[in-house]
Amino acid sequence: MGQALKKVRSGINTRLGFFILAVLLFSIKSYFAYKTKFSLGVSGGMQELLLAFNPVPFAVLLLGLALYMRGRKSYWFMLLIDTIMASWLFANILYYREFSDFITFNLIKGSSAVTNNLTQSIAGIIRPTDFLVFADVIVLIILLAFKWIKMDTKAFKLRYAALVSSLAVLLFGANLSLAETDRSGLLTRTFDNNYIVKYLGLEAYTVYDGVKTTQNNATKANADSSDLASVQKFLAKNRVTPNVEYSGVAKGKNVFIIHLESLQQFMIDYKWDGQEVMPNIDKLYHSSDTLSFDNFYNQVGQGKTADAEMMLENSLYGLPEGSAMVMDGTTNTFQAAPAILGQNGYTTAAFHGDVPSFWNRDNTYKSWGYDYFFSKSYFPNGDKASYNLGYGMKDKIFLKDSAQYIQQLPQPFYAKLITVTNHYPYVIDSQNESIKPFNTGDSTVDPYVQTARYLDQSVGELMNWLQKTGLDKNSMVVLYGDHYGISNNHKPAIAKLLGKKKVTNYDLANFQKVPFMIHMPGLKGGINHTYGGEIDVLPTLLNLLGVKNSDTIQFGSDLLATNRKQVVAFRDGDFASPTYTKYGNNYYDSTGTELKKLTTTQQKSIDDMQNYVTNTLSASDKVINGDLLRFYQPSGFQKVVKGAYNYKKSAALKELKQANKKKSTSLMAKNDGKSTMSDYETDAPELKK
Repeated sequence: MGQALKKVRSGINTRLGFFILAVLLFSIKSYFAYKTKFSLGVSGGMQELLLAFNPVPFAVLLLGLALYMRGRKSYWFMLLIDTIMASWLFANILYYREFSDFITFNLIKGSSAVTNNLTQSIAGIIRPTDFLVFADVIVLIILLAFKWIKMDTKAFKLRYAALVSSLAVLLFGANLSLAETDRSGLLTRTFDNNYIVKYLGLEAYTVYDGVKTTQNNATKANADSSDLASVQKFLAKNRVTPNVEYSGVAKGKNVFIIHLESLQQFMIDYKWDGQEVMPNIDKLYHSSDTLSFDNFYNQVGQGKTADAEMMLENSLYGLPEGSAMVMDGTTNTFQAAPAILGQNGYTTAAFHGDVPSFWNRDNTYKSWGYDYFFSKSYFPNGDKASYNLGYGMKDKIFLKDSAQYIQQLPQPFYAKLITVTNHYPYVIDSQNESIKPFNTGDSTVDPYVQTARYLDQSVGELMNWLQKTGLDKNSMVVLYGDHYGISNNHKPAIAKLLGKKKVTNYDLANFQKVPFMIHMPGLKGGINHTYGGEIDVLPTLLNLLGVKNSDTIQFGSDLLATNRKQVVAFRDGDFASPTYTKYGNNYYDSTGTELKKLTTTQQKSIDDMQNYVTNTLSASDKVINGDLLRFYQPSGFQKVVKGAYNYKKSAALKELKQANKKKSTSLMAKNDGKSTMSDYETDAPELKK
């Protein structure tokens, strides 16, 4: 044993040995911080392995730079690098504790998202154990200071230093490869910074963010106001006059946006196991007070939910790769629904039963002008494991917990509620099952009906509360499915669900339809067959609310307009329309017949549609990539001041209390200050316990 210790000490007394010790201590320290200071959502052996391994490649690379230096300088430079990395980790721990996200270069450059009350509350944020991230540096300094480790001043060959650098690159390649096997498209489909850190480490995330920021900034730096000319010309040519019959019919009404996670149109009126799967949503869909759309398509790309939110509240398409909310949500200028309505007397709030950093919502919502963002920490049941599934709180519990804040919002208000239980992989616990799974034989698809039923029950409970409290009489409720739930990779199962032997690309195009309905007592409703999509929601709602919308940069049109262009652009350039559909490089007519040889007339019509789709996507991308809205301001619209918003719970609740003093129009205020939560009935078994 003593002989082994001598060999270890002898090895550490070499420069390479000291370097290996430094790498080992740094990796252990980083793993400790990842596990105790962040909520990275690690699950399974592979993710645990990657979490422990991912600090190593960059530690080898960065600490290995010291090996190129001579004598004692090599040791001190290694300690300096270690200290810098420890300080960066320390800073991220503090920032994460306050904002549930990691520091970005855009934030460092002055975004209010990084300075928003952080410096003022720094003393209250720090915990004694945070300083353990400097433990490895302190240990190494002590070992050198007391000469328990002697400095090796002999020259370290440059070729060996180069080998260490090469090893770092190989280790990172292995790390990335393993990460991609567990989560494909990790770097191209980023929707949460937690994922990058979990799989690749904080240092890799920092490099990734730096590259992304450089690319985005280069595009933005070269943009100027003249770039808007072609966009405005395109919009002017394609602008549609809203339906006058419906203009202002919902003026002054509250607006509920209910996000139906992964819900597809085929589930409307769907029966399974002798039951109506979604009786509550079906009832709304067929109500005489509901405008329902049966040819409404999701138009998302890789950004999925984030793309849907971008279109719904900005009438801007998501980007062709990744999420605009993640890449541009913090820094870009937007003219979104919350800001537009906020400047028309509305209180605006978003509700989501998960961490605020997901899809970069905590920063993006400030750019969009949301007064409040009620995320997981606001809800009394948010941290209980049995109350959560997959991507956040179970819908019944989430919606009930949200009601306590809805009743406090000064009216009129604009409130978006994002459900998550009906999310892939459609897991639901047995106590919440109320219908048996599909029998397609596809284990991914079959439980979809169970989570869809649960979502429907949750919506039913919320609607009952609105009716009991009378809030429904002064509200417009908008329900929409954000994107497909069952992907095209499950064609045999899709065919069985649709009652077909096999599905064509035309069937798959129609499978992209999602529910969209607008419900309001007294609204002239019915099922509308116009072709449209998420890009058209904002212009439609603004017309109903009687809000001026004649000079905005929006790429959709009022779904109720009589002369609208009914061409639905998909993010990949395909399209759907009443006459022709292009999907997967195949063309179909309105009957679903594939057009293998186009006539001259057909070719011209399809070319016109394709030209429109290409131009509208290109123009929208130009707006986001160039941050062109900073150069344009519609008349009467004031630019959003991002620093004016604070989503920290204590600050937001204080602001809400003050808002109620200024404007006593909330549901609670009209109920003599008494809560209406006794009117909210739920059969959630977790709450009964």
